[in-house]
Amino acid sequence: MITVFGIRNCETMKKAFAWLDANAVAYEFSDYRQPGLAAAHLPDWNRSAGWQALLNTRGLTWRRLAVDERVAVDETKALQLMAAHPTLIRRPLLAVGSCLLVGFSPESYARLLD
Repeated sequence: MITVFGIRNCETMKKAFAWLDANAVAYEFSDYRQPGLAAAHLPDWNRSAGWQALLNTRGLTWRRLAVDERVAVDETKALQLMAAHPTLIRRPLLAVGSCLLVGFSPESYARLLD
C-alpha cells in the first residue's frame, strides 16, 4: 500500500495527487496534523530519509518560530520541532513499503512506482 503524508491544501501536495491520479496509482492520504501522527512516524522517517531532508526551513512555520528555536538545530532539536509543529515536515512524503520519498518529483515517482 502507498501512503501519502502531508497537508491536503499544499500546492506541492496537489501536484503529487494529480500525478498519482493521472497515473492510476492507488494511495491512502494521511494528514500530518492528525494528533500524534507525525510524532509516531518521525523516528522511522528520520532513519529512512534523515532529519535534514525532512525539516522544511523554507516555509511559513519555520519563519514564525522564535529565533532561539531556529538556532543550532541538530537531530534531536529538529525532531522535537517537527513533532510539535508537523507543518515543519517537508511534503509530500510518499511511503511505499520500506521506501520513503521526500518531496515531489515526477521522475522519482515514476522510477519508484513503475
